Amino acid sequence: MKTKVTLIAAMALLAACATPEVVSERQAGDSSLTCSQISADIQEADKFKNDARDEKGVTGTNVAAGLLFWPALLVTYSNAEEAIEAADDRQDYLLELADNKGCRL
Repeated sequence: MKTKVTLIAAMALLAACATPEVVSERQAGDSSLTCSQISADIQEADKFKNDARDEKGVTGTNVAAGLLFWPALLVTYSNAEEAIEAADDRQDYLLELADNKGCRL
């Protein structure tokens, strides 16, 4: 019985882990974006990056994970790093696309 309770608690903690969105570098329709749409997508990727950075900070979930189930904290930090890198890649791709289209951002 105690094992089941521990397992349920561990699963609840993992489910509560922050999972910032990981964006794709290239998305359908990118080639048909206008310069203003490219600019808006660059800002959106920056928002994803900032949200991911916030998940790495001291949050109630991260403190609880660190105290009660530290592997969940590692998962959160790993996912946040992946989300930051993906947002950087998306921004780089969009900047290259803007340059190829002659956009002034």
